[in-house]
Amino acid sequence: MTKKITGKQALGAAAIGSAAIAAALLYANKRKEKKTETPAPPSGEQPETD
Repeated sequence: MTKKITGKQALGAAAIGSAAIAAALLYANKRKEKKTETPAPPSGEQPETD
């Protein structure tokens, strides 16, 4: 019951696989950038605390 993969099917599978990898890398880089952002430094005023 094994089916031979033709050239068109192989190209389609490669295209889908490479698109998935590219999307995963973009998502990972986007999350990494958000994580490393630092808040703006305080303006010199004392923070209001209770």
